[in-house]
Amino acid sequence: MVYSEKVMDHFANPRNVGEIEDANGVGEVGNAKCGDIMKMYLKIENNMIADVKFKTFGCGAAIATSSIATEMIKGKPLDEALKLTNRAVVEALDGLPPAKLHCSVLAEQAVKSAVADYYTRQGIDPTPFVGVIEDHCDHCDCE
Repeated sequence: MVYSEKVMDHFANPRNVGEIEDANGVGEVGNAKCGDIMKMYLKIENNMIADVKFKTFGCGAAIATSSIATEMIKGKPLDEALKLTNRAVVEALDGLPPAKLHCSVLAEQAVKSAVADYYTRQGIDPTPFVGVIEDHCDHCDCE
């Protein structure tokens, strides 16, 4: 598989890796059978993403998509962060091989899952804001 320089850079030097101890939004998506599990931590203040970190267990593409997704939403208002699409993640990385496109879906879902957790903790139904978060394995060919 051929990866872009941006994918290789975000894999070798991932940004925003780790946990946020006092995160007020945490989302975990993925499936151990696929080998890709992504956990995203958000610190939300005044409806803005003040900080974001991730932990990803998976391939280089999963790590790269997690890294770029955190850069794309950090400092953004929640409604803007929720507009992040897997297509935007792929474009920001200058493309992904077809077999790795599911990693970009995972990154989009991790953001939505963490924001949904934030709304739930606030006593707000997240569905009108986040929508329904689909099962990751509907998008890949794992057994």
